[in-house]
Amino acid sequence: MSATPSPRGTRTGADRPELRKAVEEIAALGFTGVQVRVNDEHGTWTGSAGAREIGSAEPPPTDGHFRIGSNTKTFIAVLVLRLVAESRIGLDDPVGDHLPGFGLDPRITVRMLLQHTSGIFNFTGEYYDDGSFAPGITWSGREWVENRFRTYTPEELVRLSLDKPARFEPGTDWSYANTDYVLARLLVEKVTGRPVAEEMRRRILEPLGMPGTLAPTTETDIPEPHARAYYRYAADGREQTVDVTRQNPSWISSGGDMVSTTQDLHTFISALVGGRLLPADLLEQMFAPHPKAGYGLGVFVQETPCGGTVITHNGGIAGHAGLMYSTPDGATTLTAGLNYVDDAGMSLAGAFQEATRRLVAEVFCGGRTAPADTAEAAPAAG
Repeated sequence: MSATPSPRGTRTGADRPELRKAVEEIAALGFTGVQVRVNDEHGTWTGSAGAREIGSAEPPPTDGHFRIGSNTKTFIAVLVLRLVAESRIGLDDPVGDHLPGFGLDPRITVRMLLQHTSGIFNFTGEYYDDGSFAPGITWSGREWVENRFRTYTPEELVRLSLDKPARFEPGTDWSYANTDYVLARLLVEKVTGRPVAEEMRRRILEPLGMPGTLAPTTETDIPEPHARAYYRYAADGREQTVDVTRQNPSWISSGGDMVSTTQDLHTFISALVGGRLLPADLLEQMFAPHPKAGYGLGVFVQETPCGGTVITHNGGIAGHAGLMYSTPDGATTLTAGLNYVDDAGMSLAGAFQEATRRLVAEVFCGGRTAPADTAEAAPAAG
């Protein structure tokens, strides 16, 4: 069925009022717009609601590009694990053996990077259990907006992290750190001798046929069509809202810099769980969750409110966010893109959690509501 416009959004596929209602309700939580793709036993359904940009009545395109934030980590993890499958590196190799120039703790292994158990300081800042915060690079507020085209090198981000105290001894705890995946990127580049964007195209994007996905590293533009992203900050007593669709994503590097579409995210997660990217033994290790956070190697393994399991990663970056969910057998997938007005106070963090709860409940549980503590929290950066 061709796309059918409505005052509130668009949809394709057989009409599924429950999904259409869920998408419209999510847009009403405070997001500028939302686009959703569901693949399940009923076929493919896509829908969007809200606005493509502030001041417009046009809904986001259901095939639009958006920055996917920390969904990037799943792609990077697959690159690393493919090198493991080729015996070019080992999961339990000390990272410092491959990247000797940083003086890394020799106990930090490749596995620890992918599972966030290295203990290395997170270059976007550390939130501690006692409520304190140790800042890293500037990635929010007026200063970030005015310098959003600055280029950071991966090496610069890693060295900034290593200048800070480690959060814990390697392998003794779990803490989400973008730095782990910048090191994973450097590991891929060192072992292959090629840029990460080239390896991404060669090993994943081109074989799977994912034309809407790219690893921009420092490129500032997003391909058309796309919805627009915004950032809000206070200056001189006045609130400013700035279009930040164009930015240099090197500040987050491979912790969250990629661009994709709901179709391509479906293609990727389906191929991953279906065993088309990794051998069975590595896929099993990838989906083995850490007991503290349910994090495997580049993915979360979560329980749905109806007792099922989903393989997932979500991510947000300055006014764009991506959602990616699949059942372990790939029979049902949910992918989505959000565009919104971001701010330093993360005022939409609660709405992000509510959006994921509603979508997971509707798609994977026939509308049964998820408990408030089961959804992955909106990421602070990446």
